[in-house]
Amino acid sequence: MRIAISTTVMQRGKSGVGQTILALVKALLAEPGDHELVLLVLAEDVPLFQFAAGRAEIVTVPESYRPAIRNILWHQTQLPAVLKRLRIDVVHVPSYRRLLYRSPCATVATIHDLAPFHVRGKYDMARMFYGRVVVRMLARRQDEIITISANTARDVERFFGVPVARQNVIWNGIDHVRFQPGNASEARAEAAQRWQLAAPFFLYISRLEHPAKNHVRLIQAFNRFKNRTNSNWQLVLGGSDWHGAEVIHAEVAASPYARDIRCLGFVDDATLPVLYRAAEVMVYPSLFEGFGLPPVEAMACGCPVLSSTRGSLAEVVAGAAETLEPEDVDNMAAGLQRLAEDGGRRGQLRAAGLENARRFDWGQNARQVLAVYRAALVRRSGKA
Repeated sequence: MRIAISTTVMQRGKSGVGQTILALVKALLAEPGDHELVLLVLAEDVPLFQFAAGRAEIVTVPESYRPAIRNILWHQTQLPAVLKRLRIDVVHVPSYRRLLYRSPCATVATIHDLAPFHVRGKYDMARMFYGRVVVRMLARRQDEIITISANTARDVERFFGVPVARQNVIWNGIDHVRFQPGNASEARAEAAQRWQLAAPFFLYISRLEHPAKNHVRLIQAFNRFKNRTNSNWQLVLGGSDWHGAEVIHAEVAASPYARDIRCLGFVDDATLPVLYRAAEVMVYPSLFEGFGLPPVEAMACGCPVLSSTRGSLAEVVAGAAETLEPEDVDNMAAGLQRLAEDGGRRGQLRAAGLENARRFDWGQNARQVLAVYRAALVRRSGKA
């Protein structure tokens, strides 16, 4: 079975979707069987797949097809011919905005979330129209659809008209080799040396996107926490600048506690576990998530989590986190204060988080995804 995966939506690996694509490819390569992987990769992203060299066929896509509209057109007008030339059996497109209208082989799509349908202002009107009207039609043409949470599956049924029973709900995994408890004292020492984080800190790992990721309210809640407690705690924001990042940076600059708010930019794979182990609390106030990997990664590293329950987050954190109301700044500030002052509660959350994180594994994910590929082949042969 020759399987093509379009990786052209991975945004240089600096997004949740990008990280899941890399993790899935690694897990598929580790699975025994008769499958062959063909990775369709934008030219500047090829180094990200160095681990797959000699184990998968890498087909380079010109950089001119990176911009969103040109990328969509490439999927619709050129990819079908590429798939035919490469004699592909199944193509996997891990983005609902790139679903194929026609294909010479079986099609599998992953839909991570439908956040634009829930978060006002996430995208412009043109992209909203494409998502609500065009993709609704395209989704019904796919042989198999993977959704990464039950919440996303319900949204796909609601907005695209594809019944939950016609979908495959497969949770994302985490890399338990990378994300595991380590020596917290050593992690804190490294954080102090690398980022000058010598005081206890709250950590938020997410791209700097406004309004969807809710950084502004978190900063306002941190301001209230600092005013009420006069503590030395810091707030650390790890993630690349994205849509609306200038609003977040302006909010940081305007904070009376700006000296205690640190923006680290994108945190690479090697150092991310260090941050989780060094942090006293991971806070995740997102307005909507189709899954939400960072809270689970933090839990796996033994970091207590304070999280929103919007979208799939209630399903993912599953009672192992302290929860907050993401649109209530006072509620968020109270949550920050409660965990900063209650070491016993943080200890309870560490234990609960470690247990919860065991539910998510990329090896299990890859085996389920391979079963979906086989099902797509069967479904396509039935249409022939």
